[in-house]
Amino acid sequence: MASPSVNFIVRRPWLRRWMTPLANWYTDAAGYRKLGLRADDLIPEESEAVQLALKRLPPKEAYDRVFRLRRAVQASLAHQLLPKDQQTKASEDTLYLTPIIREIEAQSKERNDLDSMVVRRKN
Repeated sequence: MASPSVNFIVRRPWLRRWMTPLANWYTDAAGYRKLGLRADDLIPEESEAVQLALKRLPPKEAYDRVFRLRRAVQASLAHQLLPKDQQTKASEDTLYLTPIIREIEAQSKERNDLDSMVVRRKN
């Protein structure tokens, strides 16, 4: 069974009210916030678009990302969670890398479309 798309859920207020607590529970159960990470810190870095997006991050955001990752690795190796005051709060868990990735993918698609465009002479 395929999962419903996000747009399908967002367009229906009654379904959104029903799914929001479930989504919040799932996000909390994932446990990445307890290690001080954000959702975008979990994106695999193997793709070209993500590599380019990481290069486009502002220096402060790039430093904060590396700090969060290192702190999470240290906490994981010690088999401990961060104290409550150092854990990522829901309000702090904003998307900082995904918009850049979407922009890069759109630029790549546009570049491919323009490269494959065929110009025909009008008779």
